[in-house]
Amino acid sequence: MQNYNYFRKQLVFIMTKIEIEQLSKLYYTIGEVSKMMGVNQSLLRFWEREFNLTVAKKNNKGNRLYAVKEITEINTIYDFVKRQGYTIEGAKKAIKGGVSLPASPVNKNEILIDQLEKIKRKLVELKQ
Repeated sequence: MQNYNYFRKQLVFIMTKIEIEQLSKLYYTIGEVSKMMGVNQSLLRFWEREFNLTVAKKNNKGNRLYAVKEITEINTIYDFVKRQGYTIEGAKKAIKGGVSLPASPVNKNEILIDQLEKIKRKLVELKQ
């Protein structure tokens, strides 16, 4: 079970990275952001409350509309909580304290190669 969780985390890292530069619209609905991040809408609302995020705009129905700035903040929270394994309190402290995330490779292929090499090393280790 432990190995399954390790590989699952590695695949989540590969699949859910948002390229902020590729966001072309001014505002995104909560549904669009949740699909980009691969999380439930309720988790985004929870993070709004926990991290005191302010949503720039709501439409006439009251639906949240996220600007690129908010998506960047949510992506940072996602990195700390889902990828780095921080608790909510730990992520709050890290963000407040100015802890930066490790620099990410520019090329998606580099990310994939790094992750596949880690998986390969783990498989070789398990085989022995």
